[in-house]
Amino acid sequence: MSREAILARTFVQLADSLVAEFDVVEVLTVLADRCVALLDVDAAGLMLAGPEGHLRVMASSSEQMRLLELFEIQADEGPCLDAWRRGLPVVDQVLADSQERWPVFTPVAVDHGFAMVHALPMRLRGVVIGALNLFSQDERPLPTTDADVAQALADVATIAVLQHRAAEQAQVLNDQLHHALNSRICIEQAKGIVAEHLGLDMEQSFAHLRGYARSNNRRLAEVAQEVIDGALAPATLRT
Repeated sequence: MSREAILARTFVQLADSLVAEFDVVEVLTVLADRCVALLDVDAAGLMLAGPEGHLRVMASSSEQMRLLELFEIQADEGPCLDAWRRGLPVVDQVLADSQERWPVFTPVAVDHGFAMVHALPMRLRGVVIGALNLFSQDERPLPTTDADVAQALADVATIAVLQHRAAEQAQVLNDQLHHALNSRICIEQAKGIVAEHLGLDMEQSFAHLRGYARSNNRRLAEVAQEVIDGALAPATLRT
């Protein structure tokens, strides 16, 4: 499939979430996966701010990326936090030159095999609700067209997350993000259960949960909760 076809399909999927109830984690996971497929980057992830005002990891293109994002939050420094706090993009930041800017985060990101990072704010009408992280394994700049595409995808995803609220309704925003964060916690618990029962790693476990939810037209968080409650056996996910 061509880049143009993938891009068109992605926008259709994101736009479809604007007219129907949707799964926030699934929408953001699609966005992370498509960023890697469409852009000249090797990994992508998204963070959303919770009601308490702290970022939380919501979607990643790989388990390695998820762990790095979790460390970024723990270290309280890094490109995603900068983009979120300032509402401005971080583009073409060479990690080898970032030791002074992010002294704790930089060496860990380099150890994960990354050399260049970009981060774009997820914002609507001046409200910044999170950020999109993009990582490359070598020091290749992000082409202007890729940066524009990434920001457009982030903007559409932001509208999807905030579809049922007006910009001034802060309480509604908090409720929506709180629900999304709870869904992420539930999914992480289910991943651990599936991994233990089926002898899989966390990334494979998530693929099984997501595949089952998609094939049965179910919400990912609902499937995860059934696994946690014992109503859905992990072995069932193989089919």
